[in-house]
Amino acid sequence: MQIIIVGCGAVGTTIIAQLSKEDHNITVIDMDGEELKDVVDTYDVMGVVGNGASYTTMKEAGIEDADLMIAVTSSDELNLLSCLIAKKAGDCNTIARVRNPIYKQEVGYIKEELGLSLVINPEEAAAAEAVRLLKFPSARKVETFARSRVEMVTLQIEEGSILAGKSLRQLQKELKSQVLFCVVARGGEVIIPGGSFVPEVHDEITLIGRSKHVIALFRKMKLPTARVHSTIIIGGGGVSFYLMEQLIALGIDVRVFEKNKERCKELSNILPEALVINASGTDRDMLMEEGLADAESFVALTSTDEENIMLSLFCKSMSKAKRIIMLHHARYGDLVDTLDVGSIIDTREITAEKIVQFVRGMSNSLDSNIESLYAINEGKAEVLEFLIRENAPVIDIPLAEMDLKKGVLVAAILRGNDFVHPKGDTTIHVGDRVIVVTTLSGMGDIRDILNQS
Repeated sequence: MQIIIVGCGAVGTTIIAQLSKEDHNITVIDMDGEELKDVVDTYDVMGVVGNGASYTTMKEAGIEDADLMIAVTSSDELNLLSCLIAKKAGDCNTIARVRNPIYKQEVGYIKEELGLSLVINPEEAAAAEAVRLLKFPSARKVETFARSRVEMVTLQIEEGSILAGKSLRQLQKELKSQVLFCVVARGGEVIIPGGSFVPEVHDEITLIGRSKHVIALFRKMKLPTARVHSTIIIGGGGVSFYLMEQLIALGIDVRVFEKNKERCKELSNILPEALVINASGTDRDMLMEEGLADAESFVALTSTDEENIMLSLFCKSMSKAKRIIMLHHARYGDLVDTLDVGSIIDTREITAEKIVQFVRGMSNSLDSNIESLYAINEGKAEVLEFLIRENAPVIDIPLAEMDLKKGVLVAAILRGNDFVHPKGDTTIHVGDRVIVVTTLSGMGDIRDILNQS
């Protein structure tokens, strides 16, 4: 597809990094010539220096032939205006990043009037991910597929876990579980495990199955399966606002630490059900006084990665709370892997993931298409949901007889309202939704899971 991306900041660069791996012609617009040059030199993309809301700049970037325009600058208004210009000049699909909460009640109107294909609020999306994690506190990451009928849950194997020291084949036999162990991260390496694979303590393992089966497995593992009832949030920014709003709606007790007095007043006025404390999250005495030791969850959402990391480690030393931190910079990725900081949310990755899902849906083939895509383990693996259409080359062939590429696993099959746990003699039918886990990238069709003869 012909794609134009306006803005090559943190979010824009993350999107460019993902989409540039695939068969798309990408042109990037940005007013900062030096940043744009870095992106053009790093990725296989074209660059145009200029304002994305300028018709002249858009025309130079090729808007008249574009299939999609993505606006992800730091300005909501510039993003919306860029989409309006693109829609009028090229009649293409448009995506805008819109962050300001003031637009939340007007998203439907804005989307309809400007003809937007997708509006994404990174802070709201990040908050929604945090809520999923607080509903399932044993997990480090939770995603849903097939209209929420299938869950992908990632957890870290702790000392004493029944998962450690036995092969997956033996574990499946002993646990009698319909949950598939599909990805393991160990020491920076990501593995699609076979039946002989033996999980170890500290491995990060990803499971896929129906929600009730995942819950049943967690109970056998003696892990918590009920959502939390209380949380302490550090930082009162955009993600915190959306998180507070959603948690209050669920009846969860919320306490927020915010050092800016005026922001405290704003939050208290908008969300009076929350207890907003005018104090720094680094005030350890105040944290203990406000119940850190007994809190069921702790979410560090300050603007500083170092502060979020240290707060999580302090919480670990004082509490058994479920911990979530927000990271803003990729440079801490390798370091954080060596620390037990709990679950991590990254607005850049979440935003890019949502947009790539949309792009994948646009570029579907006649035989099958990608319904959803999730990058996991810092993009080292992907989980894709395919809708199978007629003439797909995988129909009516037992999985054991398929010539699957190395690094590909068929993890689940949804047939109508039925969940099919994949086995060697399982076949795929027209209309099935097939969930595939892979360490390969750039898949655009179900045929890409097969070795081509």
